[in-house]
Amino acid sequence: MIRRALLILQFCTVFIHLYSQEIKRVEPPSWWIGMENRSLQLMIYGENISAYRLSINNSKIVIGKHHKGDSPNYIFVDIEINPLLKPGDYTFYLSDGDRRVEFSYTFEEKRHNRSINTFGPEDALYLIMPDRFANSQLENDNHPDAAELFSRDKPYGRHGGDIRGIIDNLDYIASIGMTAIWSTPLLFDNEPVSSYHGYACSDYYRIDPRFGTNELYREMVLLAAERGIKIIKDMVPNHCGVSHWWMEDLPFKDWIHQFPKFTRSNYAMTTHSDIHSSKYDRDMLVKGWFDNSMPDMNLTNPYVLRYFTQNAIWWVEWASLSGIRVDTFPYSDKWAASMWVKSIIDEYPSINIVGECWYPTAQEVAYWEGGNNNRDGYNSNLSSVMDFPLHDAIQKAFKEDSIPGWGEGLFRIYRSLSYDKIYRDPFKLMIFADNHDTHRMAEFMDKSPQKVKMALTLLATMRGIPQLYYGTEIMLHSEDGRLGHGEERIDMPGGWPGDNRSVFKKESLRDFEYDVLDHFSKVFNWRKSSKAIHKGKMTHYWPTDNLYIFFRIYYENIVMVVINNNTIDESINWDRFAESIKSGTRGVDIISGKSVTSGETISIPSQSSMIIDFTTKSK
Repeated sequence: MIRRALLILQFCTVFIHLYSQEIKRVEPPSWWIGMENRSLQLMIYGENISAYRLSINNSKIVIGKHHKGDSPNYIFVDIEINPLLKPGDYTFYLSDGDRRVEFSYTFEEKRHNRSINTFGPEDALYLIMPDRFANSQLENDNHPDAAELFSRDKPYGRHGGDIRGIIDNLDYIASIGMTAIWSTPLLFDNEPVSSYHGYACSDYYRIDPRFGTNELYREMVLLAAERGIKIIKDMVPNHCGVSHWWMEDLPFKDWIHQFPKFTRSNYAMTTHSDIHSSKYDRDMLVKGWFDNSMPDMNLTNPYVLRYFTQNAIWWVEWASLSGIRVDTFPYSDKWAASMWVKSIIDEYPSINIVGECWYPTAQEVAYWEGGNNNRDGYNSNLSSVMDFPLHDAIQKAFKEDSIPGWGEGLFRIYRSLSYDKIYRDPFKLMIFADNHDTHRMAEFMDKSPQKVKMALTLLATMRGIPQLYYGTEIMLHSEDGRLGHGEERIDMPGGWPGDNRSVFKKESLRDFEYDVLDHFSKVFNWRKSSKAIHKGKMTHYWPTDNLYIFFRIYYENIVMVVINNNTIDESINWDRFAESIKSGTRGVDIISGKSVTSGETISIPSQSSMIIDFTTKSK
């Protein structure tokens, strides 16, 4: 019998109205009229639903093929949407001849054209782990749907940070010069322990209720846009969590990669491009689970690939996102992952999608850069990749001060950039010195404010798209790092009621914290309007005595960057730089505010940096 009572889906934003207990889920939960790709594949989940046929009394919605899964409780239905369809709620019917169930499905007008306000070299990204940033809604620290309870005293526990905490501090984020936010995953992660990081998703269409709701997430995007801040979503098509709702009833046996016993990935990412690699090793990389709580998705199953493609497009469209960061990109089947990216950019050609491709060398990273000329013809279609080789160089370079040995100190950074010739577009690389998976900058820079400030100068002016980790602006760091990720992902001071001091109230900062924050804010706010940094070519000069100098030049917009990692003062030999700056050109050091004239004697204090803006015309 059909029960007419309205059943609400488990996620907070309701688009589908289900009129029968026999239908448990319909995903995607809504769709749009006017999309570039007019086809849609609905995944319908309900008891013994696979024998049913879908119908609708509307000629502008054409029902296509029905596909059964291995489980009798799923059916995948292809739909074609006429662009003349009017926005609204439409009733679909499922029938097996004897019974009929129905559900209402919403089609909205597409909000975005093919060119969206994506992020690029003109931006500076602020990386936030929401559970550790700010807790503004204490009432959602626990939730009846969530297995893990609030436990701020545990390094790997839930600490209570939420979306409202990000919203409440958007003005702070804008004030320090950040123009985009990359948040680690905000989707529901319902693992019973260590669920705070969000990378073991249990529902791809639901914001974790301990972070907030789908509506609140969209509100955050809109409020951020009002402050000139773009939102980038962290997406994870490689794996879900063992607590995902479908794990108890998989649509297909090969929906995930399965083994007789738990099999972890071999993490041998070089096998993708290694011409000598064995199929066995490649399979163990791609099919092994990333961790015991993270089942490995089989993107070579066309229904899995379609599911994750539609999910990505749904979030971009529904929340007005400015870009995507893809987690563990090389751990998926590379050809399927490439198709996933291409399907998204077919809908949004201007969108920036940056892949996490964690390799130590530029040669390995460049393989994953979209459009590169790879020997095997592979094209990831990614518009950007993360520059881990530069990250590694920064970590080592600033530890080696004084007069380093050959190839050491700031030469490591020079050498890392010398491999830019193998990238298709090195100016689109995401550059960073620390993130949620690494030690914090203050730790590997010996807790030295001077070294941290030099590194911040580098990130603000180097080619690429800089990413800064929350708390780096005040040298936030763990006590000793022995507890690993849980300890490194420290709570932002002042983000919780009752904290004894606050980053968001400068009067409570220690002197060295205020000094670094002031430097951070100064250089990144200046960066917002520098055409030389956004668009300029880069010319760098061989480091001598641990003094590294490079120029960013865009027509008459000239910026000279000077970094002295030596323990003694250095001076500038202007003759070396005649090709980049004419003698007698006047400029201003953005950091100190002092006037500088090229050719005149300048002393660069030890462990310090300068950003000399020689721009002669308005920017």
